[in-house]
Amino acid sequence: MGEAIVVTSGKGGVGKTTSSANIGTALALLGNKVCMVDTDIGLRNLDVVMGLENRIVYDILDVANGTARLEQALIRDKRFENLSLLPAAQTKDKLALSEDSMKAIVKKLKELFDYIIIDCPAGIEHGFRVATTAADQAIVVTTPEQAAVRDADRVIGLLEKEDIPQPKLIINRIRAHMVKNGDMLDIDDIIQILSLDLLGVVPDDEQVIKAANSGEPTVVQPNSRASIAYRNIARRIVGESVPLMSLTEQEGFFSKFKKMMGIR
Repeated sequence: MGEAIVVTSGKGGVGKTTSSANIGTALALLGNKVCMVDTDIGLRNLDVVMGLENRIVYDILDVANGTARLEQALIRDKRFENLSLLPAAQTKDKLALSEDSMKAIVKKLKELFDYIIIDCPAGIEHGFRVATTAADQAIVVTTPEQAAVRDADRVIGLLEKEDIPQPKLIINRIRAHMVKNGDMLDIDDIIQILSLDLLGVVPDDEQVIKAANSGEPTVVQPNSRASIAYRNIARRIVGESVPLMSLTEQEGFFSKFKKMMGIR
């Protein structure tokens, strides 16, 4: 029986869908059977981030309504063995997917896959309740910004009411130099505010944007720091003990040269 993990945030734009795509892909690369489920009805993006938007025939609402069988709606990613996507509907009523339907779909998926990664819509309304209703575990994604941390705190309180065990935390888009200068919240401060176990820290990396725009998960790029961070997160999910990577930004040649010459 598989495990359903919902990836949520409260605030939009913190990299929740990108995290879902990369965690799901990294788990599949570790040899697990993974299904990613997009529950953002009307605003689906997971298919685009994964480069699978042109292969959608049926979606999660078709399965819920009985228009299609679950197996018909699943899109198998041909690039990664054991990785599939159940897309959200793009143009239908956001309230059309019920909590009971979601529970039934996830129950079937857990018979077929080791991990079900549920990409939760932003906010704390109906979509949030549907996405979390069948989850066994939760991952809360935030960025080092006051607004994002405040919304994450609100979501954590709601997850506790759903009887989901202690959620795990991912801090996304951290910039070491801004933290050092006091322009960005420190990792320890965020952990203290949210009181969650840290699952991983993902450094700000322009490769993430380039990869998303090309429909390719970042985790396939061996030299990307964000890729390493996401792969480490996947290893922690399966139970490995992996230390946090250093967030110290590597100094470039010209920076070293300027420092040697006393040039600021």
